[in-house]
Amino acid sequence: METIEWGDIVLVLRDMKESDIEDYVRWFTVETEWGDWDAPWEPFNTDEETERRNWTEYYHSVKELPQDRVRRKYEIESDGKHIGWICSYTDLEYVDNEEKIPAIGLDIPCVEDRKCGLGTKAFQSYLDYLKEHGYRSFYTQTWSGNQAMIRLAGKLGFNEIARKKDHREVDGRKYDAITYRLDL
Repeated sequence: METIEWGDIVLVLRDMKESDIEDYVRWFTVETEWGDWDAPWEPFNTDEETERRNWTEYYHSVKELPQDRVRRKYEIESDGKHIGWICSYTDLEYVDNEEKIPAIGLDIPCVEDRKCGLGTKAFQSYLDYLKEHGYRSFYTQTWSGNQAMIRLAGKLGFNEIARKKDHREVDGRKYDAITYRLDL
């Protein structure tokens, strides 16, 4: 668990709690606007029962992780409210990643929790966490329609290393797929 005190705000990166399951059910079935920014070419095709079952299975698979195991996913909590998640993965599309450098992804589903610096603080904290565990290079990927993620990558010092022109189609328009890298 990583705790960041930022003015009056306490931001926590933590393991999943059982109570988070219902947040995921809501975010993947009802409050899905965030999906307009995170891979909107992959529309939601699910229901509450399926999501509840899937997230319950996931919760049970991660609830007993040893404390010393590097976390590939953390929940983001702000002032006691579960607001999203941050994760890392190594299976990059269209970019060779033989070194298994982690790519970091972030989602804050509720509009009211965005544009106030929480995502930046969570991303920086997760980078710091991974650095503490020996990582010195990182990727992040987005698409040219996600200006918030493009700004975040730039703010944190990531450099664009790959762009696949017109690789994504959203609402009938073509967008570039972009990969960024940060080396420390």
